[in-house]
Amino acid sequence: MRKQYDFSHGRRGPIVAATKGKTRITIRVDDDLLEWFRQQVDDAGGGNYQTMINAALRSYMQAKQEPLEAIVRRVVKDELRKDKSKRSTKSKRAA
Repeated sequence: MRKQYDFSHGRRGPIVAATKGKTRITIRVDDDLLEWFRQQVDDAGGGNYQTMINAALRSYMQAKQEPLEAIVRRVVKDELRKDKSKRSTKSKRAA
């Protein structure tokens, strides 16, 4: 090793640029989750556990998407149910 290194021409940033449409982030996941994804990759004979995590998150996101009409109907139904139970409670107290 050298005693000194010349970083005067160095540039900050990642050595390998991120693929377009991808963002580098740092997250903390439970050890058992990370080990499970790594084991899946190992069992499959190779690959990338990060790609598997991305696919799992995308699948979850797509399964949770609801049409706007369904969301509005659900919210209105819940609000009507709450209002009905409040009126029922008030009428029981008055009696």
